[in-house]
Amino acid sequence: MLRPEPGHAATVSRIREIGHEALSLPLFGIAALNWIPPDPAAFDSLLLTSANAVRMAGAGLARYRALPVTAVGAATANAARQAGLEVEAAGGGDGREALALLSENGRSRALHLAGRDHRLTQQPPIAALIAVYASEPLSPTYGALKRLEGTTALVHSPRAGRRLAALVDTAGIDRREIALAAISEAAAREAGMGWRSVAVASTPDDRAVIAAALSQGGGD
Repeated sequence: MLRPEPGHAATVSRIREIGHEALSLPLFGIAALNWIPPDPAAFDSLLLTSANAVRMAGAGLARYRALPVTAVGAATANAARQAGLEVEAAGGGDGREALALLSENGRSRALHLAGRDHRLTQQPPIAALIAVYASEPLSPTYGALKRLEGTTALVHSPRAGRRLAALVDTAGIDRREIALAAISEAAAREAGMGWRSVAVASTPDDRAVIAAALSQGGGD
């Protein structure tokens, strides 16, 4: 299991609940960034594409409780509700789908609170995009990486795919000893070639990634 918290613990728990072993090896750590909350009156909605944006935004998030929220998926929507925000729409986990939901609901001036390594650009209906957290690379030991041999690694983002490939290659570990279960075609593509096998989740969500991993005989 490679993803950072809080998703890391959630995925490990899901894997163990269905009777499988989960190897914990996060490749990134989440850190809050300093940011200056702009005037809420300049926006007609709030776009959240990660639960970490809710967790890491700090006290400034409370300024936007009057704005309807469009969330990228169910986990982000739940985090927003727990923070006292009103969720207007939640997508299926894809950022572009979230943009479409904004437009469908007549929102044209959204404030997007995101991670520093976000994938969406500031474009209509996004009026402003502010990074409130960063996902910093971690450096697992050689021994920890070696444990990936014979397992299926769950890759929850294109960035994780790139990071995993770089770490494995630098450590001199044979990619052919590791299978991948990727959340999307983009995540699989960024991991490159040469893995024992690669399965792509049927939908871009955690449960589908786990199912893809189990279809190959494991999930770590």
